Amino acid sequence: QLVESGGGSVQAGGSLRLSCLASGIGYTNFVMGWYRQAPGKQRELVASVTSGGTTNYADSVEGRFTISRDNRKNTVEMQMNDLKSEDTGVYYCYTRRVVTPTFLYWGQGTQVTVSS
Repeated sequence: QLVESGGGSVQAGGSLRLSCLASGIGYTNFVMGWYRQAPGKQRELVASVTSGGTTNYADSVEGRFTISRDNRKNTVEMQMNDLKSEDTGVYYCYTRRVVTPTFLYWGQGTQVTVSS
């Protein structure tokens, strides 16, 4: 189970922090991260981090968002700075086991709204 917190409404240029706790799910060989879905658009990968700490970002958020994880607590967080209106959407936490058998878990989603 993935439980998200954070999100909300902010003006352009502001900051928000998203958190996600993975309960009952392992962390070794699991990548964690965030997808988002804007109205009328497909879900897209925003950022991810491996259990070893390797990060990956979408070009659109590089330099503005920072993802981090705590393996002991099995949490992943994403600090979002200099938010833009195009960052608006529902943000979904996920964790995926990267070795067979593979598993994929999703959070319920949290709304981020950036007003210009």
